[in-house]
Amino acid sequence: KHGILEMCKRPDLAAAVTLQPVELLDVDAAIIFADLLLPVEPMGLKLRYAAGEGPIIDNPVRTEDDVDSLSTTNTDDLGYVGEAIQTVVRALAGRVPVIGFVGAPFTLASYMIEGGSTRNFVRTKRLMYTDETLWRRLMGKIVDVVAPFAIAQIASGARAIQVFDSWVGALGSDDYVRYAAPYSRALIERIRSGGVPVIHFGTGASGFFRELHAAGGDVMGVDWRMNIDQAWLDISYRSAIQGNLDPVTLFAPLPELKARVHEILRRTGTRPGHIFNLGHGILPETPVEHVRAVVQMVREFKP
Repeated sequence: KHGILEMCKRPDLAAAVTLQPVELLDVDAAIIFADLLLPVEPMGLKLRYAAGEGPIIDNPVRTEDDVDSLSTTNTDDLGYVGEAIQTVVRALAGRVPVIGFVGAPFTLASYMIEGGSTRNFVRTKRLMYTDETLWRRLMGKIVDVVAPFAIAQIASGARAIQVFDSWVGALGSDDYVRYAAPYSRALIERIRSGGVPVIHFGTGASGFFRELHAAGGDVMGVDWRMNIDQAWLDISYRSAIQGNLDPVTLFAPLPELKARVHEILRRTGTRPGHIFNLGHGILPETPVEHVRAVVQMVREFKP
């Protein structure tokens, strides 16, 4: 009935979608319905969604002129996200907090350069390797747009901000440290100036989880590919941890699902600072009753 961008840009629709999990599943927080690519539009890029293809940017960033033409001054154009957060905060009346979110610089840059989803990130890495100066200008511009966008979400009532680095697993450890981490760190530091915790989640980053943590985060998200107790140990328990049930496990029979949930809870033990969550986004066809069951399993678990 409504496209993704229309739903994001209409605060009434975004708020309604945000509230659904709280009402249907009784979860402990509401994460605002938005899209991590929204900031590319006020930068001057044309974003659309095609059925079966996902996001497409019709004028991708490939040259020095493309980078130079990117605007960093139109972040007020994203005000509809703040309006949606305000609507949700009013509706919840303090029952649970609202979490805002943004994309991490590397993930946004890869979409902007590739023009959409990719498997091998050839264009992104080619630009990284062949013109590091241009790469750094691009990443700096992304931080200059995303940071005020996150601060605006906080001003609208978000009690935490999650930074999603969905494509960071395309990098090896050394490349992450050189090309991505400085900008994730800069972004997270600027968000933390807003006075709320930052959740830092990188998909496929088990090979450089310590380096990811070094870039910042009051809470570190863990995907399902890594044992959550090992991830926590790797960062010496210096941050809280979030995760990490494989989203596809939600399709399993309830006894198997319960065993997987309990295994994660046993691994984190009674140590404070674990937020139970999925290890990535929920899939559209997931049985709602299984998600509701997981919420109860977590609530009723006794170590």
